[in-house]
Amino acid sequence: MRSYPSRPAGLAVPAAALLLLLGAACPAVAADGKPDRDFTIEDPRITESSGLAASRLHPGIYWTHNDSDDGPYVFAVDSRTGKTVATITMRGVGEPRDVEGISIGPDGDIYVGDVGDNLDGSWSHVWIYRFPEPKNLRDATVTATQYDVKYADGARNAEALMVHPKTGRVYIASKNEDGGGLYEGPAKLTAGSTNTFRRVGEVPWVTDGAFSPDGGSLVLRSYFSARVYGFEDGRPGDSRAVAAPFQRQSESVTYTADGSALMFGSEGARSGVVRVEVEGGGKQGSGREQGKPSGSGSGSGSAAEEGAGASRDQGEENGKGSMGLGAVIIVGVAALWFALKRKRGQA
Repeated sequence: MRSYPSRPAGLAVPAAALLLLLGAACPAVAADGKPDRDFTIEDPRITESSGLAASRLHPGIYWTHNDSDDGPYVFAVDSRTGKTVATITMRGVGEPRDVEGISIGPDGDIYVGDVGDNLDGSWSHVWIYRFPEPKNLRDATVTATQYDVKYADGARNAEALMVHPKTGRVYIASKNEDGGGLYEGPAKLTAGSTNTFRRVGEVPWVTDGAFSPDGGSLVLRSYFSARVYGFEDGRPGDSRAVAAPFQRQSESVTYTADGSALMFGSEGARSGVVRVEVEGGGKQGSGREQGKPSGSGSGSGSAAEEGAGASRDQGEENGKGSMGLGAVIIVGVAALWFALKRKRGQA
């Protein structure tokens, strides 16, 4: 389990106030009884949901997993209720180190990316696990195939794994404060030998990504923003910003199975998943303004744009909601801190 440094006693109350303010800014969303809407992950075992993938076989079901220090587990969560309806245990794989991404290929297989590296390039290789999506939703142990993965230009940290829904080729987006890379795997992964991923594009700081169901778009999200890239001939093209909701720790994103919306997830106990409509995407929209979060638990937009290709105007426009909220929080905590300091000085 992770350990955290202790905080000075004088900061304890302001820190608690900050958490309360954040909680108020991002209330837990609840299911409205319809699939693919905002929902809260209710399972107390899922405290670090780091990836999302919309089921191809079971409408309204989303596959997710914990981050590090968990085990070979994948959970099926019903978006109607937020409850786990199946827990899959993978056998035939090593002990997972840092599972960060999940995706479903055109063959109906689930791909799980054990690709995290919190020491920024300390692992000589990482792993991908693969197994068929279960036809029946119940707790089960399945035999998974394990693939060894390395990068052509050296080890690195990554949190996003995406399988193209048409070609079946696997992509990984690396994570770096100065911007990452999009890496393309071989046309077919091979078990028992090393699969080398090669850099094919530059991307900003990325915590997760997903292809649209038709394979023509690739969404990549970070902690404060998200961009959708046109995707053609195996390469990302022009991009545009989309409104990512304000979440405590923005970790995951996926398209709904019909491509009508994006689902943004976060880490934490009882974390919320927020639906954001896709412009011109399908008939399942809720009637709310396209490109905006559709649920009660969403924020007011994305923060300033990150990475190459993001213009200052785009960053300002998409950052107003989250930056304004952040300013309110900072002012509130600062006022409380000074009040407490003055009180202690008078004592």
